Amino acid sequence: MRAVIQRVRQASVSVGEDVISSIGRGLCVLIGIHKNDTEQDIEYIVRKILNARLFEDANGKRWQLGARDAGLEILSVSQFTLYCELKGNKPDYRHAMTGESAQQFYENFLTQLRRQYKSEMIKDGKFGAMMQVHIENDGPVTINIDSPQKKNNERHDAE
Repeated sequence: MRAVIQRVRQASVSVGEDVISSIGRGLCVLIGIHKNDTEQDIEYIVRKILNARLFEDANGKRWQLGARDAGLEILSVSQFTLYCELKGNKPDYRHAMTGESAQQFYENFLTQLRRQYKSEMIKDGKFGAMMQVHIENDGPVTINIDSPQKKNNERHDAE
């Protein structure tokens, strides 16, 4: 599982002309799901998203608080292209989980994120839709996180 975590001043997701989710200060997280991901990957990524110390404390000391500790919102957007590989110049998405399996996995991820934080603080895009993601980066601060590969490198063995 892959997460691109961006510290934002504000972010929103639109489908067509309709804004479907928006947040103020917090995190915008792009989520990619590998075809071999499991519940363990969800647990790892959720823990990292909530606890990554990307915010200052009350005294202004940087890198002290995670989004949960700071009481900030999180906007999650599914993005299968995070598992893109270029074959020459052509995108290849064979490492990404597909269709209904990916949608169910993403819903499970959101459920875990909401359980471990406050449900009302978690917003998301629309799975499978062509979305416009508007981000006002803060810093900018962008962190890429991959869940650990399985024992015996099974993630890559299955590719």
